[in-house]
Amino acid sequence: MFDFLSVNFTELTQYLFDANKRIFWLYLVAALLLAIPVFWQKYARFSLLAFLKFALPKRVYTHPSARHDYALLVINKFIKAALFPLVVITMAPVAMGVSSAIEYLFGYLEPIAFSTTAIIAIFTVLLFLFDDFTRFILHYLLHKIPVLWEFHKVHHSAKVLTPFTIYRSHPVESLLYAFRMTLTQGFVVGLCYYLFGPTLKMYDILGANALVFLFNFCGSNLRHSHIWLSWGDKIEKYFISPAQHQIHHSDNPKHFDTNFGSALAVWDRIFSCHIKASQVGKITYGISVHHQGHNSLLQIYLEPFKKAAISLLPKR
Repeated sequence: MFDFLSVNFTELTQYLFDANKRIFWLYLVAALLLAIPVFWQKYARFSLLAFLKFALPKRVYTHPSARHDYALLVINKFIKAALFPLVVITMAPVAMGVSSAIEYLFGYLEPIAFSTTAIIAIFTVLLFLFDDFTRFILHYLLHKIPVLWEFHKVHHSAKVLTPFTIYRSHPVESLLYAFRMTLTQGFVVGLCYYLFGPTLKMYDILGANALVFLFNFCGSNLRHSHIWLSWGDKIEKYFISPAQHQIHHSDNPKHFDTNFGSALAVWDRIFSCHIKASQVGKITYGISVHHQGHNSLLQIYLEPFKKAAISLLPKR
């Protein structure tokens, strides 16, 4: 037990130094730098102390909702370490199954003789596109299927947003995302193994997919924050800005079920759930007065099971 706690606590402390984690220190620094023009536009002056109070307000980071986020980051890490290895499949058998299935359907294919650079680029882009699309699909389903919404509601119950809100999720939702990641990566690896052979590499920056790294570097941590950073109408047709994701967290029913995308906005446009930052005024966060029951850690973990069970009962 001591070893289990020690190992997982050590892994938690490494989140700030892992480019595959949203709170990697370089992403946090980049978010602060991107907040400077927002501050300047609002106040037309710059003072380091005033900026820090603007970017890291005490009322936000000490809010009970934010304190729940910090606790969930730690508790969920231990829950996932204890339970997920028992239920989550690994990527390798999925990849081999996909490759074998494609070969069974279409026959053996001599590996396509693209240059190494081209293969790496294709593999990197496919991983990014499939990952982003399947994130969108799962996120969409978490909102649209009542039993799943009860678990995703935990994330939307945040009253304030901080970079740590990304970890405000119920373990059931985290399990679904773990399955999604395994299946997505397995599919892309299996497809590319069939097309290009076994030597597959991706472009990475500090161990993270290069495109994911760039997305996280370009203000991903401002998505869960009070800092309204819009990319402008033209860019927001193709990429989800931090402000657009904040709209997704709005407690205004007009904004419900919009901007599901992670990086790309094209999926939202295809599914007619896209809204630009310029179309929205002042917002507050949460899931409205009609959805309560996430005011303590115990409620956050147990209430979704109760509400999910009720949602499965026949309607009278």
